[in-house]
Amino acid sequence: MKELIAIQAELKAPKNQFNAFGKYKYRSCEDILEALKPLLLKYECTLTIEDEVKEVGGIVFIESTAAIQVDKEGRTEGRAVTAQAGIDVNRKGMDIAQSFGSSSSYARKYALNGLFLIDDTKDPDSTNDHGAKKEEISPKHPKWQGAKDSLASGKVTIEQIKAVYILTAENEKLLLG
Repeated sequence: MKELIAIQAELKAPKNQFNAFGKYKYRSCEDILEALKPLLLKYECTLTIEDEVKEVGGIVFIESTAAIQVDKEGRTEGRAVTAQAGIDVNRKGMDIAQSFGSSSSYARKYALNGLFLIDDTKDPDSTNDHGAKKEEISPKHPKWQGAKDSLASGKVTIEQIKAVYILTAENEKLLLG
């Protein structure tokens, strides 16, 4: 898809936000969308972002899908990328709507990063878990069987489980086996 390649090459989404607590600059989902709109118009592309609430082994998360499409000679061509973010409904200082909204923004940002090749490896936010602690899942974990059943039924992928839990190579083999 030539239009996507052109947008990826031209997109400039600077880190205009500042986290005073962590003392680092970052870009928000809104910053990315603001930079994308003129390029989408220029290349006559449509961008959609959809959220779906999912659950793996008792952990609720948002899965966001960012999709770009262009109409060419009567047919539609497109690409999509998904990303996930866990939801902590007990997060201090947030009501449940804010917790869902925060996770949605985070997942959308990383879906856009994947689709438009925005590299956040030097961004402290890319490794910032915002206080969330992933726990390791193993056969002794109470959610192990639920995760294993969800994986076996095709409801989730191994990547989605890894987005929620720490998974050793050995335990990954056990889940997949």
